[in-house]
Amino acid sequence: MSQDDHQLRVSKIRDGTVIDHVTAGHALTVLAILGIDGSGEETVSVAMNVPSGETGHKDIVKVEGRELSQDEVDVLSLIAPAATINIVREYEVVEKSRVDRPTAVVGVLSCPNANCISAAREPIESRFSVLADGVRCAYCETILREDLADHIDVG
Repeated sequence: MSQDDHQLRVSKIRDGTVIDHVTAGHALTVLAILGIDGSGEETVSVAMNVPSGETGHKDIVKVEGRELSQDEVDVLSLIAPAATINIVREYEVVEKSRVDRPTAVVGVLSCPNANCISAAREPIESRFSVLADGVRCAYCETILREDLADHIDVG
């Protein structure tokens, strides 16, 4: 076997987004954030637990024909704070950026507190302040530190 036989081979995408440096084991959460469940027309490539010089292991998600919205990138930054977003057009990376954690996220997380006004089916969007180690509901001050992906409400 040659050295090339040991390399990961994933085809290039013509147009779309490559999300690289996703925290290992979180690629499926990224797909959930993007509303991709396999029932649509999207062509998606997922690589999980790929060796990485920076972090040991990482995940990579490629989505053909789609560029992410800022809201999607903001939520991704909570799940994968070291992720890079690569915009591809005609097989070339035309834009590459690291995600930035926003100071707040609006309308993308659901508050787990059943007594919170944002969880009471009121016509009000959820609003969370982003902390160093989690997020805090702006209405009831509930703090989420773990399992943020379970509270994502995009779409």
